[in-house]
Amino acid sequence: MAYKSLIILLCVVASVWSTYTDKYDNINIDEILGNEVLLENYVNCIMDKGRCTPEGKELKNHIKEAMENGCKECTEKQKQGTRDVIKFLIEHKLETWNELCNKYDPTGKWRKHYEDDAKANGIKIP
Repeated sequence: MAYKSLIILLCVVASVWSTYTDKYDNINIDEILGNEVLLENYVNCIMDKGRCTPEGKELKNHIKEAMENGCKECTEKQKQGTRDVIKFLIEHKLETWNELCNKYDPTGKWRKHYEDDAKANGIKIP
């Protein structure tokens, strides 16, 4: 009986973690990007330079995996938010974009993919 319960628990945990939570899908990305202090707090969180809000911690926990799998577990809203953030960082905070890429994609494999996607969407890469 205990073995069967363990199997059921593992299946439940696996199903919960198979996709990212949509709990934070209604966060106003434009508000964060337009507020230097807020943006810096999120960047500091994911760069291990500062404290994390619950949503910052969630982002930090999934950023590398999401980057490496093309955000395939992301909701559509998360995918659009990712595109918006990448566009903003490349156009307005290139140094921050470079820092994030160096930390989460040191070989540049995924950076090229996302920058090619950005170019295809009209974003100029310096």
